[in-house]
Amino acid sequence: MPGARALQGDWSLEWICDLQPVDQKVVTEADVRWVPPSRAAGAMPRSVAALGGEEKRFIRRVDWNLFRQFYEIVQSGSLSSAARRLHMQQPSLSAALKRLEEHLGLTVCRRTPQGVELTAAGKALMQLATDMVETVRLAPHLTSQAAKRVEGTLSIRMITNIICPQLDEALASFHHRHPEVEITIAVAPWREVLESLLAHECDLSVTYDSGPRPQLQYEPLFRETQQLYCGRSHPLWGETFRDPAGLAQQRFILTQGDEPEDLERFRQRYGLGHNACGHAEDLHEAARLIQLGIGIGFLPTVVAAPSGLERLWPLLSPTVLPSYFIYLIGPPPARVSTPTQLFLDEMRRRQRAQE
Repeated sequence: MPGARALQGDWSLEWICDLQPVDQKVVTEADVRWVPPSRAAGAMPRSVAALGGEEKRFIRRVDWNLFRQFYEIVQSGSLSSAARRLHMQQPSLSAALKRLEEHLGLTVCRRTPQGVELTAAGKALMQLATDMVETVRLAPHLTSQAAKRVEGTLSIRMITNIICPQLDEALASFHHRHPEVEITIAVAPWREVLESLLAHECDLSVTYDSGPRPQLQYEPLFRETQQLYCGRSHPLWGETFRDPAGLAQQRFILTQGDEPEDLERFRQRYGLGHNACGHAEDLHEAARLIQLGIGIGFLPTVVAAPSGLERLWPLLSPTVLPSYFIYLIGPPPARVSTPTQLFLDEMRRRQRAQE
């Protein structure tokens, strides 16, 4: 799921990292979205003065590092792996887990040959521990925003011809709120866009991805549709095909590096594109070759739309067209800069408003 971070076991959580109140959601093990109780609509944190005596003593006496260590044990899947990540000896980490259970008066996990297995209490504690980790992670972002001193850059790498009013509105709103942040946008084929994000060469990417990576954050923007076109001088002008295989012998213009894998699989399923007569890395140049009648080729419908039916003719029936999602993709949460986090929050606010 976009934006979700998988945890060990058969359940996962999606954080609502937003300054605006959100509706409380009932959580089950099948859920992929969870709203921390302290962030739910109408829920206000109690002051220390309003806490009971036992609660105050627990807060003062418990070592808060125990929650972080428990979180790492669950994330790592075993005590040995967590000990390596925390640079601790395994006996020391095992003793820390025992101290946490003594504070709580409950068993939170059991060791098995496959790793640690959470009890019902452990699952509830993991939700709270993840809330604590997320709160700490957001501290520099939200304090910078509260101080109205957000500076830096927001570097976005994207594929060509993105038409997304929601993205445009979010960029305009973000600039209005944070005018000191410099926004840069660069365009590249989709594989290069993803590689740039993974190589830390940009903050965000807007692109297709055939196999979402669990360490990245995904926000679906829209579904893009591809159509097969010919130019006015092509012999197929004016015809419509319900079976794409009927075009297998035609000469094709291919977009190579900018072709989504979903489209490549569609072509291969129907035997399309084996007889290539031209190649273009840029979609506009591919459209040029198609318009000139050199061959037929696939284009996103948003790319072909400005040309209209005067220059490009759609060959396939609308019922068989391949489509796929275009995502706004962010880096792992631990690598998110303050401008990046604030822009992701802006996009999530707008997406929830449309749900």
